[in-house]
Amino acid sequence: MELTVEKRDSSVKAKSLRDKGLLPAVIYGRSEESTPITIDAKTFGKLYKAAGESTVITIKGLGGDKDALIHEVVVDAVGGHPIHADFYAIEKGQKVTVSVPLEFDGVAPAVKDHGAVLVKVIHELEMTIVPKDLPQHITVDISSLKNIDDQILVSDLKLPASAEITVSMDEVVAMAAKVEEETEVAPVADISAIEISEERGKKEEETPAAE
Repeated sequence: MELTVEKRDSSVKAKSLRDKGLLPAVIYGRSEESTPITIDAKTFGKLYKAAGESTVITIKGLGGDKDALIHEVVVDAVGGHPIHADFYAIEKGQKVTVSVPLEFDGVAPAVKDHGAVLVKVIHELEMTIVPKDLPQHITVDISSLKNIDDQILVSDLKLPASAEITVSMDEVVAMAAKVEEETEVAPVADISAIEISEERGKKEEETPAAE
């Protein structure tokens, strides 16, 4: 994916840029000087929706192409649209550490045929990886969950060859869990009725029998 940007005059107010349909942003990296930039807001919105924060983007317009990741996006609290973005420039040969989302695909026979519940334990996987191998997401095929209590482990996932992960390969990603049956609760006794009966009994004991 490619994104064309322009250098930004940091003295220009952000609101003024946004009023013109531009998104203020900054790009920086391990060996990249922090540079303020602007992007067409609509273009960035479409790209961010498609790429997320785990896709390498080629930045154009700064004198030479630069590979970068969307590092952080500030979103308007009311409108929900981006109002600022940070890009992290990647130098050649550098590995990056990124949380890649998991995408669950397929139908689990244990859920469809045996009434199990699909439990998603992990929703993203952090990995250190060569940028060119970085996937947009990792697919989890849940069709392997055939019976209740079946599990999918990290070791079952198809990961890029250069990926180094921090969690154990035996970590559970998803499982088909048994549905717990609801326990019937015994009806609560009417305490007021019991108290009334006890009071009547006492009165009868206190009242002398007719001679």
